[in-house]
Amino acid sequence: MAKIGYARCSTLDQDYATQEARLKAAGCDIIRAEKVSGASRDGRDELATIVDFIRAGDELVVVKLDRLGRGTRDVLNIVHELEQKGASLRVLEPEFNTGTDTGRILVTVLGMVAEMELKFIRERQRAGIDNAKRNGVYKGRKPSVPVATVRELKAKGRGATEIAKELGISRVSVYRALKQN
Repeated sequence: MAKIGYARCSTLDQDYATQEARLKAAGCDIIRAEKVSGASRDGRDELATIVDFIRAGDELVVVKLDRLGRGTRDVLNIVHELEQKGASLRVLEPEFNTGTDTGRILVTVLGMVAEMELKFIRERQRAGIDNAKRNGVYKGRKPSVPVATVRELKAKGRGATEIAKELGISRVSVYRALKQN
């Protein structure tokens, strides 16, 4: 029975060294790590590799459930895929294993908590951005489309497709630029 550790950080400036140390201490011989958002399974190649190659009797180990995923459905789908292969999930904080009835209940509840936490993070982020906008601090991302150039070309009688091709942008971007005040 192999213990396969999975460590994840959401951003490039974060470090998963602490997670890796905990996973090694828990007996993981193999540890896969990646820096990618846990909001969905998209782009999580290391996790996909583990799920693809895990065998019956193996155990996927994570430090906390939110490292595995932030969405209840994603977490439960991963657990289901592991169970289909005869493997299980072990979470170190709080300690449980999906190989038990209690563990299966906990993974559902904690998956819902992780999803709610993601919702709260997004709400706080939105409130912070709104507050910064009110205070004139947040201006948003700088436009990547040369709005003035789009308007000049339109004024010269060029169509959206022609403008898009010339500037190397999408037609939707041309329309958005023309709509801006």
